[in-house]
Amino acid sequence: METLVVDHPLVAHKLTTLRDVRTDSPTFRRLADELVTLLAYEATRDVRVTDVTVETPLVTTHGVRLARPAPLVVPILRAGLGMLDGMTRILPTAEVGFLGMIRDESTLKAQTYATRLPEDLSGRQCYVLDPMLATGGTLAAAVRFLFDRGAQDVTAICLLAAPEGIAHMDDTFRGTGKPIRVVTAALDERLNEQGYIVPGLGDAGDRLYGVV
Repeated sequence: METLVVDHPLVAHKLTTLRDVRTDSPTFRRLADELVTLLAYEATRDVRVTDVTVETPLVTTHGVRLARPAPLVVPILRAGLGMLDGMTRILPTAEVGFLGMIRDESTLKAQTYATRLPEDLSGRQCYVLDPMLATGGTLAAAVRFLFDRGAQDVTAICLLAAPEGIAHMDDTFRGTGKPIRVVTAALDERLNEQGYIVPGLGDAGDRLYGVV
């Protein structure tokens, strides 16, 4: 598994404001949207393309277009929805699926409660949107779900990641031969006793949409 921490002044600037407890929900949503677009630029570096020929106003020249089948963007509900616009802004021709997952508080395992995805993902490049890679259980379950349906490779885009979550993902998929990337704005220090990323930014879903 490959982990990419995007080192860019604009990424660090926007992430700092997201961390600030004084940042209100409207500002948080706007900055998360902008930050995801910056992360998506790096995350799509290996998106598949095909060669094409086009006519410019002067000559015929060669270029590329995104290959088929189209990339699939999969936000994990609910917090992943706050990342969707930022992702599709840079990848507007992608198709969008939805995956609803929740952690069972007794078993601490992720359970799927809603899906809106093609049954056959053979040959598809998938981009999973999940703001916080904390324990890694939810993201690992989502990635496994996509591979079980035939996805070719999966890239996860996260605002923040914890070392424990990265380690869990690496342990889960080591030796499977499946190409997996995690692209994030920062790798934070640790998880606390409640499973929150430290220093983190709190509960991303609550800060995006309020406590419901």
